Amino acid sequence: MAAIKHILFLIGKETYGVEVQYIKGIEKYEEFISIPNAPSYIEGIINLRGEVIPVFSLRQKFNMPKVEPTENTKLIIVKTGGIVIGLEVDAVKEIAEIAEEAIREAPFIIKGDKTKYIQSIANVEDGLCVILNIDGLLDEQEKADLEGLINQQ
Repeated sequence: MAAIKHILFLIGKETYGVEVQYIKGIEKYEEFISIPNAPSYIEGIINLRGEVIPVFSLRQKFNMPKVEPTENTKLIIVKTGGIVIGLEVDAVKEIAEIAEEAIREAPFIIKGDKTKYIQSIANVEDGLCVILNIDGLLDEQEKADLEGLINQQ
């Protein structure tokens, strides 16, 4: 029985996960520089150890209402399609080893072009967890927009 390490985090009351292999780091939330005319899912940019990183709003991507950051708000730094982004999350819960048997393919009804970021569903201690496909978070246009945004800075 193999297990896969995931970072589990909260957006609202829902638990999401990302495989540890995609994580470059977890940072405390910091103020970012707002970018005029940026796509709605980009909160702004931060300078993280000399690297300009867009702050990506999962709440916006998931059509959830915006909330003010708290002391629990974190940035999960990931690399997708050659671009490093900071995923703004409400709280990081834990690093969990999820048994392969506990991970199921996402139901057909929630899979589609607009939900390519849903990789699977996992049973975890306190319920279900949506495992995100980091490479599915951005479509080709969003990747091009982000690359342009980063190159402008």
